[in-house]
Amino acid sequence: MTIQEQLLQDMKAAMKAKEAGKVELSVIRMVRSALKNEEIHLHRPLTDDDVLAVLTKEKKMREDSLLEFQKTDRNDLVAQTQAEIDVLMRYLPQPLTEAEVREVIQTVVRDESIEPMNFGTIMKAVMPHLKGRADGRTVQTIVKELLAEQ
Repeated sequence: MTIQEQLLQDMKAAMKAKEAGKVELSVIRMVRSALKNEEIHLHRPLTDDDVLAVLTKEKKMREDSLLEFQKTDRNDLVAQTQAEIDVLMRYLPQPLTEAEVREVIQTVVRDESIEPMNFGTIMKAVMPHLKGRADGRTVQTIVKELLAEQ
């Protein structure tokens, strides 16, 4: 079952749950709308990678909002945004730990013999392997650490 099919099934279940599925329903509707907009933008049906990219983007937007709400002590919005992130996380692959990310980066650098050893070339080679499974900021930090060690 594709992610889009799962979203449709979960949306139907949330509609049946009435008040209990209110947050889930709004998030799923928003995601389906974003997916439809992306499909229109790309002029083709979405692949699973495209769907994961949209889900990751939506999650990242909410995480950024969450930080701002926490800074301004908007606890009502913090709780709602965290609930939305929790719904989105159900459709994303399990994120890698920092140690796993570090291992993937080192493996890619070693296997692909990246030359010249600079930040841009490493990031370009590593990100396709970590797409949707690791935060870009984390990858960026680890790559900078590895470059500093050399």
